[in-house]
Amino acid sequence: MKLFISLLLALAMRTTHAAPACEAPPPAPIDIEANSYYADANHSVIDPEKRARNIASTKPIESFLSHVARDANGRDAACALTWLASWGERRAMLGKLSSEQAYYVRKWTLSGMALNYARVKPQATSAQRAAIEGWFKALAEATIAHADAKKGARNNHYYWEGLAVTAVGGVTGETRYLDWGRKVLHDALGQMAPDGALPAEMARGVKALHYQVFAATPLVMMASILDIRDPRLETLVAFTVAAAADPSGIARRSGFKQEPADSREVTTLYNRHAGKPSPPAGQALWQARLGGALDVPNPLEHLQ
Repeated sequence: MKLFISLLLALAMRTTHAAPACEAPPPAPIDIEANSYYADANHSVIDPEKRARNIASTKPIESFLSHVARDANGRDAACALTWLASWGERRAMLGKLSSEQAYYVRKWTLSGMALNYARVKPQATSAQRAAIEGWFKALAEATIAHADAKKGARNNHYYWEGLAVTAVGGVTGETRYLDWGRKVLHDALGQMAPDGALPAEMARGVKALHYQVFAATPLVMMASILDIRDPRLETLVAFTVAAAADPSGIARRSGFKQEPADSREVTTLYNRHAGKPSPPAGQALWQARLGGALDVPNPLEHLQ
């Protein structure tokens, strides 16, 4: 019996030591420094030097989101909330933004933070909810202000802004943000060509297919959060999936041979909302900007 108890104590100590401790949250960046890294008019050719500079300058924010996503997806919910509340209390990312690329970084990060927060919100204290949700609302307001002031064609960036604000609406219950996201979704579907192509993305040269997929992804997630069922979504998804399987049509349309793209994120999210079978199993889908593990439904999604 003594040996059995000793083994249990040893196992408990190993388990305790194996669990990673929650590291102190990193300093909260108030300003965002980022730069564009494309070298051509179509924004399809990457300048490696500029790309490396952008990755280095945005790494603290990307690393923060990655850490929060891993914690929110089962590693340590309490730690995810601690980190989010820490940056919320310091009003991170609400200062000076150096460029349009900096605005892109902020909206992608907001989308990911809100969708990951949805997974752990039930475990948040009232103080954490106040700090996190108040911060999210301020970021959503800043996102709306930037989007509404921007002139010109609406493209994938507008759609990701829509998802970020919609996700904030989902976790805070603010109708204004849900309504704004609904407007973005309807604007996007109104821009879509009859066959499901998104015109602004078709102008991206060798990356037209890549950006068709990249633009469709926030749209189908928004549709699920808002529980919108529209036959145009089926057209959008069908075109995107068919083009990913055979890019020759987009190649003829754009005049450029296309880089390959994977449409499983689109079909995983859309099929779950539409009540269709999941796409064929493959490598597990993970996207911090979309709430982490895509094979596990987000609490904000409406499932059929």
